[in-house]
Parts: sequence; structure tokens; C-alpha cells
Amino acid sequence: MVTAVIFDVGRVLYDWDPRILYERLIDDDRALDAFLRDVVTVDWHFQHDAGRDFADTSAELAALYPQHAALIAAWGPRFNESIGARIAGMQEIVEELDAAGVPLFAITNFSHEFWPPFRTREAHLFDRFRDVVVSGEEKMVKPDAAIYQLALERFGLAAEDAVFVDDNAANVAAARALGIESVLFTNAADFRARLVELGLPIAA
Repeated sequence: MVTAVIFDVGRVLYDWDPRILYERLIDDDRALDAFLRDVVTVDWHFQHDAGRDFADTSAELAALYPQHAALIAAWGPRFNESIGARIAGMQEIVEELDAAGVPLFAITNFSHEFWPPFRTREAHLFDRFRDVVVSGEEKMVKPDAAIYQLALERFGLAAEDAVFVDDNAANVAAARALGIESVLFTNAADFRARLVELGLPIAA
């Protein structure tokens, strides 16, 4: 019987894309595409999710691309600008579940440095969550089994107690392998329908 919901954050609760920030800083579309393909890449940023400090990663990257040092340096202090709007319909799901007393949690791949200012900015939503496991703080990342095991222990849940939602198929598969009911996120309407199927107290 599923009694709790565990959310991913980026691209489930909020849109996230490095382009959202850098299209404000780079006017030429071809230059922007090249910068995001070769310099500030998703793979480079993943180091922050794994617990590395921005001071170290940015110094290394700027040494490789000194012509882009100023743009690279902007990533840390302006990271919140890479986070876009709330995903349509998801805040309403969080609010309904919380109002019904359903325990809410999150497991997010997120920098230990970038999470606190974002969490503060979005307190109106995250104050509804009982706990959030942040990869950069724990120095373990999805889809590693260890981060799910840590989360279940911290949240006081057995695997069968929770449903987990994530936009990344590998993350969903890893959670399923541990016995957690897991949903590959596509949109809020489909996720809501799945919550109804699982018997959670939310309107169809």
C-alpha cells in the first residue's frame, strides 16, 4: 500500500536547462549552441550534483576555455536563472497531497552549494516536504542504489510504502530495482492519474 510520494525536482517540479540562463548572455544562436555543447555541458555540471565545489570545477573549465572565463564564472552565482517555471500542474498535485496529509519527500541530483538558495527561493513549495535528500550534500547521485537506500532510511519508509517520480528513465529503473513503485514523468495529468490508480487521496 503506497502511502508516501517521493519527487524528483528538476524537470518534474521545475523546468531546468542551462540554455535558460545562457540565452540571456550569448546573443548569437550558433555561439550559444556551441558553448552549451562544448563548454558548460550537462556532463560538466553533473560534477556539482556529485558534490564537487564550483570554485574547483569552474577553475578547471576556465583553464581549458579562457576565452569563456566570464561566462563560466556566471554559472555558480546565477544558477537559479537556469531554473525555469514550475512544471504545469505539479504544484497543485503537491498542494493536494499535502492537504490530504500524504507524506511528501524528494530525492534530487543538485549541488550542495546551489540547493540552499533555490530551496529558500521556493520555500512556499518545499516547506510542504518532510525531507529532501540532495545528492551534492551526500556525495552520491541517482541512479546509484545507495542514494535511494539512504533516502528510504532517512524518510523512515520501506520500499513498498512509496511511489517515486522522475523524468530520467535510468533513475526510475534504479528505484524499481529496489522495489519502489516508480513513475517515469511525462506530464502532470498522467502522473495524477497514476496516483489515483495507486489509491492516494487526490482528485482524478
